[in-house]
Amino acid sequence: MTARNQTATPRSCPPSQGHAPIEPGMVETWGEGMPTSVLGALPSENQSSIFPAPGIALLTGGIDKPYAIGLTSALVALGMRVDYIGSDDVDGPELHTIPLVNFLNLRGDQRENVSLREKVFRIIFYYGRLLKYAATARPPIFHILWNNRFELFDRTLVMLYYKLLGKKLVFTAHNVNAGKRDGKDTWLNRLTLNIQYRLVDHIFVHTMKMKKELVVDFEVPGGKVSVIPFGMNDVFPATRLTTSEAKQRLGLHRGEKTMLFFGRIAPYKGLDFLVPAFAGLARNGGDFRLIIAGKVEKGYADYWRNIQREITLNGMQQSVTTKIGFIPDDEVELYFKAADVLIIPYVHIFQSGVPFLAYNFGLPVIATDVGSLKEDIISGETGLICKPRDSADLAKSIEAYFSSELYRQLDNRRQEIRDFASERHSWSKVAEITRSVYSSLMER
Repeated sequence: MTARNQTATPRSCPPSQGHAPIEPGMVETWGEGMPTSVLGALPSENQSSIFPAPGIALLTGGIDKPYAIGLTSALVALGMRVDYIGSDDVDGPELHTIPLVNFLNLRGDQRENVSLREKVFRIIFYYGRLLKYAATARPPIFHILWNNRFELFDRTLVMLYYKLLGKKLVFTAHNVNAGKRDGKDTWLNRLTLNIQYRLVDHIFVHTMKMKKELVVDFEVPGGKVSVIPFGMNDVFPATRLTTSEAKQRLGLHRGEKTMLFFGRIAPYKGLDFLVPAFAGLARNGGDFRLIIAGKVEKGYADYWRNIQREITLNGMQQSVTTKIGFIPDDEVELYFKAADVLIIPYVHIFQSGVPFLAYNFGLPVIATDVGSLKEDIISGETGLICKPRDSADLAKSIEAYFSSELYRQLDNRRQEIRDFASERHSWSKVAEITRSVYSSLMER
């Protein structure tokens, strides 16, 4: 085990008595360059008495830092205590400054460039810590944001273990059936999903379509499912960096019409439809630039190689900027500020956090009409919608955007886009619904 792995021992924040009081309604900022908490005010004594002192345990699965921290900040602002079960990847300064958060780094280091032996030991030790924590944990409610890597094990035996301990289980289903989305659905996948959906006491989803699929495909009672907004993605550092400065840092010309594809690279993300669309635009003239920034999802190296081959065959190497791999938190701003529009060419999805990340930077979105993406895009105001699996229609939408008033007045419209997203996807709304479910489960 490396020295870094030793950080996997539990760490907690100082008790609230050690902090100067912050009046309800105030906003707490965590240092220069760090975001302002969506609900950064610490709770008053009246708020904290709403929920039992043991609070809840938030099991992050060691991934999705923006969602985990956003939800935690909002719940704490409502007076709830949170045991935040995480890893190095979901750690953040804010977790060590809020008195009601107990950060337990049970998973520690998740770097992939280590030996198989170390990976095996890491996962064994992690599950050992997790099961030990569960056996002694005070929180009566376990809220699972994501399963761990061994999903079949998590959906069945780990769920049964939590139930035997008498825990109330809440699960956020960011994907109702990711296997179906990825074309890898099997009877075993569906069986274990069925088991998990039956064992948990309540399920959160982000759209009505997702709730319908749970009810129809998995026979989950409708009263057991709540639809919540996808919280605003606002945990990444933001500075005074301008669009022109961001373009310059990436070696782009100031006048280039820049499109961004951001996030994991996998077939369901539809990058293989965006590249031909971009090639057609480039052939027709115009100063276009495509940025591809993200990590190739495990098992899809050949998919990415085929895309690279198409870029080369179309002679687009000079017009495509790539940053393949994990994008550090302090670099995310650079790519979103260098872009003039975010492209989401997904072929299958229920909901995605990437549009809200773009909106946080005041960046419009062009997305395909899959899942519920069109519900979060106002045509001509915050972006455009096009047909899925249709490179020609995507190219038309891109051309329409760069000819639109939205693009020409983008500097003046960015704040409107931020305001739109903040109103519809505030963490306060997510936290209110979530706390209501917690309270209902405790009453039962």
